[in-house]
Amino acid sequence: MTPQDLVKAFTRAAEDRNGAAMAALFTEKGIYHDVFYGIFEGRPRIAEMIEDWFYRHARDLRWDMIDPVSDGRNLYTRYVFSYVSTLPEAQGRRVLFEGVGLMELEGGLIAKYREIANTGPALLDMGFTPERVAKILGRQGALLLTRPEVARHRA
Repeated sequence: MTPQDLVKAFTRAAEDRNGAAMAALFTEKGIYHDVFYGIFEGRPRIAEMIEDWFYRHARDLRWDMIDPVSDGRNLYTRYVFSYVSTLPEAQGRRVLFEGVGLMELEGGLIAKYREIANTGPALLDMGFTPERVAKILGRQGALLLTRPEVARHRA
């Protein structure tokens, strides 16, 4: 599967709320680390995330992955993601953010997916209070500090 085909299948599965199709893109013990919902490990949990978590407070999801590049072991792609939030404070607004998807590949399947996303605008679009936005962004910052590749930056 080409990088373009892989990201197209990935976004289509999310937009179609097709957890089985998304899970099939991952290795048996694949990991999906979602910027909002956290870590989902294994195909059954990845399917659950797509079918339940993604749509718990959202509808009409749209996801475009743009300019994917891969060396066969890693795949990187920028993306634009939006949905209509069903949270009361969002008042039915479409929220939008952009990010970068990072995939580690094994045998043509995704072993690990994580993302770097600019979630601030989406949180504001949802009508979250400044305190709530600060709390969410604080958790994202704390998680960044736990990653091994930032150790040199903390010294």
